[in-house]
Amino acid sequence: MGGSSRLGREALVVGGGIGGLAAACALSNHFERVTILERDEAPDSPAVPRPGVPQGKQLHALLAGGHRALDELFPGVVDDLDEAGAPRLTQGLDLRIERPGFDPFVQRDLGFYSYGVTRPQLEFCVRRRVEALGNVRFEAGCRVLGPVSTTDERAIGGVRCQRAGRSETRSAELVVDASGTGELTLAALRATGHTGTAGVPETTIGVDIGYSSAVFDIPADASRGWKGVMHLPDAPRTSRNGLLFPVEGHRWMLALGGRHDDHPPGDEAGFREYAATLRTRTIADAIGPAKMISRVDRFRFLESRLRHFERVPSFPGGLLPIGDAICRFNPVFGQGMTVAALQALALAHVLAAAANAGETVESVRRPFFEEVAAIVDTPWALAAVPDFVYARTVGERPADFAASLRFGAALTRATARHADLHKLVAEIQNLMRPRSALREPQFLERIMAEMAS
Repeated sequence: MGGSSRLGREALVVGGGIGGLAAACALSNHFERVTILERDEAPDSPAVPRPGVPQGKQLHALLAGGHRALDELFPGVVDDLDEAGAPRLTQGLDLRIERPGFDPFVQRDLGFYSYGVTRPQLEFCVRRRVEALGNVRFEAGCRVLGPVSTTDERAIGGVRCQRAGRSETRSAELVVDASGTGELTLAALRATGHTGTAGVPETTIGVDIGYSSAVFDIPADASRGWKGVMHLPDAPRTSRNGLLFPVEGHRWMLALGGRHDDHPPGDEAGFREYAATLRTRTIADAIGPAKMISRVDRFRFLESRLRHFERVPSFPGGLLPIGDAICRFNPVFGQGMTVAALQALALAHVLAAAANAGETVESVRRPFFEEVAAIVDTPWALAAVPDFVYARTVGERPADFAASLRFGAALTRATARHADLHKLVAEIQNLMRPRSALREPQFLERIMAEMAS
């Protein structure tokens, strides 16, 4: 990112995941010093997950919108992924998409790509780029205990933290909460009296998803006309799904998932048997001769959550949440890291606008929350409607749910017929365009024709 206008002397970022690293880059052009406070020690190898990421050993997806956002923040980081051996995946062509009625879905080169990369490798590449920024410092082994209010108790002036057994207070003109849980932001709102008795408005969807991931060596003769497989369930009859993804090191990473009482097992034999129960045998046959080179790691995700900070009557100065502190998505759709990167890029843009206009850092909050709401709208909607197909999903079902299902079915059929619509849908799924693009006349007309047929 270019520019060097200063909005302050010191900024703190709480959390050293993708959202925190990307936010630090956004801040670095506008503060003299930026410090990332991370509880975990920074792994010195791209093969080691951070202990503080409970799902760090699970399959993660970096959507095309995510790697484009990271490459804008850190020019050249895509080259780092290439050098690390992360496979490029041509959208529409390299992934075999299996969905009810389309096994497989039409394969076309849609003109853009994403990457197959493990989360530890991605964090390693991005962290190296952050460490190259002259005014950003990464402090590992630092546990943040809570916010520190300003003297008037209406704003945040720093955090209390513990490092090497010693407690200290770190002051800053801006604290970015990229901790994942958002507890720092909630504590700050309580401490400064901004939420009143109502708290922060939230939308939650209880999904109870269990998923397991394992790594396989790719067999030497694994040429099948695809690099990976995405198997979508025949909902609501079954929730069983699978994603076989190529990652660095000439390996496959397979994630299997199911809902409620149908979570995949954690032993190799049970894992392979679960894969064999999918609607097609594509994944089971692929891993049949492949050697599993990891244990099976399990994770359970109970609910998606969206915090509407923009609806809080007033918000403390000196504080901004980002990433999972704002929204946690159903992991099946692989949206989390991409949304965090897009939010960090939005932060960079609103900071630059404030600096160019000669405004203070406090002017950033409203436009940032507006940008965040626009970014979150598409991935939340993409996940929420499929979730409610299952009767045991907990939450407020969308008012137009039945119509949304009909629209979605017609969209799938129209997408198979029309290459330009197929590309648009893929761009929306990769968070490169908003879902409102489907309402453009040339696309909506075809979808409505399918609904009427």
